[in-house]
Amino acid sequence: MDDSDDAALGRFLTLADTAEILAITPAEALELVRSNELPAIRIGTSHLWRVERLVLESYIEAKYEEARRLSLWEQSDFGNIPELSGGRILRPEAHRSSEPRD
Repeated sequence: MDDSDDAALGRFLTLADTAEILAITPAEALELVRSNELPAIRIGTSHLWRVERLVLESYIEAKYEEARRLSLWEQSDFGNIPELSGGRILRPEAHRSSEPRD
């Protein structure tokens, strides 16, 4: 999306615009709003949802940061400790073929 597209859309985005930017369906965008994951407001007499452009940009940046941190965690030495990883082992240890078997 270039600067001319930004000017055409304005400060507030419809859920359809938001869905297009995120490459999801409008129903998925509505679910993000209803779950309070993506902040939005209702505007006008029809009370349609609107997402502020800056809020959407912040949401996208936060998702990138979340993905970066998860990746770093999974690469860490602590990522395979169930107590620290929400009860799941993220990197199971490989079986060693050189170990003697019973």
